[in-house]
Amino acid sequence: MIHISYWFMLMMLIYLENGESLVVASKKFGLEVNADKTKYIVMSCDQNAGRSQHMQTDNNSFERVEEFEYLGTTLTHQNSIQEEIKSKLKSGNACYHSVPNLLSSRLLSKNLKITVYRTIILPVVSYGCETWSLTLREECRLRVFEKRVQRRIFGPKKNEVTGEWRKLHIEELNDLYSSLNIVQVIKSRMR
Repeated sequence: MIHISYWFMLMMLIYLENGESLVVASKKFGLEVNADKTKYIVMSCDQNAGRSQHMQTDNNSFERVEEFEYLGTTLTHQNSIQEEIKSKLKSGNACYHSVPNLLSSRLLSKNLKITVYRTIILPVVSYGCETWSLTLREECRLRVFEKRVQRRIFGPKKNEVTGEWRKLHIEELNDLYSSLNIVQVIKSRMR
């Protein structure tokens, strides 16, 4: 018999009322639910939803979990992505800090540095973003990360009158970086 996957089990639980009907429906298609590997999650704003910790069938018991990782993305019972975005930003920072000399090099063109950002760093941060539901707070955190990378790419600006160097303002960065910003990229992938 074919063993049913964890994700398929999760999707089936959405449509079926209990574990018993899942087992019966699976058998109709020649599938067998592996009770040792199968767990379930209840995603709800209601803290008391699906209170029981185990779902019982005639000869199987499925454990309820509060979160699980699926294809590198952590899904929680409250559908909160704050920890997931924090984790992705941490990975993006590690990637960013592995190439700082490359991004600030005067030997490379700005376009090549932008290409490095878009092909190496941005995919690390946005991996799995199709499952996210962004709040303004998370959008802000993502933009702050991107502006830090852009400041490294474009470098400081010298004041012609005083001769002092200063960081580029957000408006100046937006003018220099004509591509979609990180939030726009993520929202386009959610559709």
